[in-house]
This record gives sequence, structure tokens and C-alpha cells, in this order.
Amino acid sequence: MSLTNKNPAYRRYMWRGAAVSVAYVASVFLATLVIPDGAKTAPLYLAVATLPGIFIALWVWVMARLLVELDDEYLRFMEVQKALIATGITLAWSGAWGLAELFLPHLPKVPIFFIFPAWCAALCIGQIIVHLRNRDAGTNP
Repeated sequence: MSLTNKNPAYRRYMWRGAAVSVAYVASVFLATLVIPDGAKTAPLYLAVATLPGIFIALWVWVMARLLVELDDEYLRFMEVQKALIATGITLAWSGAWGLAELFLPHLPKVPIFFIFPAWCAALCIGQIIVHLRNRDAGTNP
């Protein structure tokens, strides 16, 4: 069993993250049910459409709590590395694709909604990179 499985901060992170993820998916599902296709802007529709943004902000809070609650500086450093890698991948992808869309009008448009799921996927890539880097250095917990 690794240190991350034994650490109470990681257990709390996993529970909080799971709860926020379920709420995020539920709020996106709710928006698809409540808001009809081609709906005009109305306060209710705007509130329901922006509700998932609250859960995105809560995800940032969940990650920040992990950094605050981790008492091991090395584990904290690995989490920061993972988040920076994910942010770099997401910013590079969204910026490059956005410019490509701007200059190549026939290119398929990617809705801005996909930036958060892309960042979540990039967190997985960041985790793998950090793990492999530290495995090669012989310092994985």
C-alpha cells in the first residue's frame, strides 16, 4: 500500500472529489433536461446552465484543501506538479485549437465547455508523468 492510500488527507480528497464530480455530472444532466434546444435566454435557464460552474469551483477548492491538509511536503510538491502539468496541457491545447479555429473556418468548433473535462483528463496525464518521473528517480512513495 502506498503512502497516498494511508494518508487521511488523500482519503478526504477522494471522498470530496467523488461527491463534487457526481454533483457536476448531475448538474450537466439537469441542464440538458431543463433547457430546451434553442431556448431564449431567461433567468431560470441561465441559472441552470451556469450551475455546473459552481462544481468546477468546488473542484478547485477540493484540490486546494488537499494541498493545505497534506503534511508531507514531498506529496504536496507532487500534487502541485500534477496540477501544473495538467494546466499547461489544457492551456496549450485550448489555445492552439482556438487559434486553429480562428484561422481555419471549416475546422470543427470545440465548445468551451470541454475545457474542464480536458483539464481533468490532463490531471490523469500529469499523474502518470509525475509517477514515472519519480519512479525513475527512485523516490515514489
